[in-house]
Amino acid sequence: MPGVPPTRFVYLGPEGTFSEQALKTVPAADRGVLTPARSVPEALDALRNGEADAALVPLENSIGGQVGVTLDELAGGDPLMITREVVLPVQFVLAAKDNKPLDSVRSVAAHPQAGAQCRRWLRAHVPGAAVVDVLSNAAAAIAAAEGEFDAAVCAEIGASRYRLHVLAKDIADNPDAMTRFALVSRPGPPPPPTGDDLTTLAVYIAHDRVGALLSVLTELSVRGVNLTRIESRPTGERLGRYVFFLDCGGHVADAQMGEALQGLHRICADVRFLGSYPRATHGDPPPRRAPGLADEDFAGAAAWLARIRAGETA
Repeated sequence: MPGVPPTRFVYLGPEGTFSEQALKTVPAADRGVLTPARSVPEALDALRNGEADAALVPLENSIGGQVGVTLDELAGGDPLMITREVVLPVQFVLAAKDNKPLDSVRSVAAHPQAGAQCRRWLRAHVPGAAVVDVLSNAAAAIAAAEGEFDAAVCAEIGASRYRLHVLAKDIADNPDAMTRFALVSRPGPPPPPTGDDLTTLAVYIAHDRVGALLSVLTELSVRGVNLTRIESRPTGERLGRYVFFLDCGGHVADAQMGEALQGLHRICADVRFLGSYPRATHGDPPPRRAPGLADEDFAGAAAWLARIRAGETA
């Protein structure tokens, strides 16, 4: 229920993955029940069915880009709302059942994305090892713990959970790689504005009208709403039909965001509000607004127009 901290969390499993690590950064998760799901649809279905109070799922990776299945699930089905984002550095380790020198490693289990993100390091430090694809980072850790492979590329939480020795840390080729997760709940009042928020929308444009996407962008730009991300996904109807996912700087309670949403609702085939929530900034200052775009500026302009309509002196 709105206003009640969630106690039952579901996340993209299995245990020992980055999703679990990300969920454990959410304060309420310390006193909650954490349950892994086999897929993003399973996690969000558990939330929709009332089996969980919140779900944590991946949205995008700085290397691999959008997580399409998450966007598809948020755009369709019963509405859900993002209440928080978690941005987690993707830091891989090479771990093994026994402490051993790197030159003795002949086989490495890795999820395909993990193997791709650590390809250069593996080639340089365990050149003789065969890298074998497995279903998840946790599956890699389990396979190494059971002796099926000499080592695994996994998250440090996975190495700890399955009691593996860490042979090397920070093995990703890009040390700045990050994954962005969304904490999702059933619809309710969004978290209050903080002054540094994001609003996420799924926008369906009128495909039979020239310049429809430009009209969407114009509704944002003329009100000074900063578009921080735009992604397109096919709707599944037929070729050339897309839904656009927008991340916009600001909160639905802000005057300029409210006006922009009204404008989008007027011109778009459909708009699904996916949430307003605090931005994960890692200490970065909030973006500065251009002059005339503060809430009091909108309120002052509305009052001025009201005086004109009433025949008063402007």
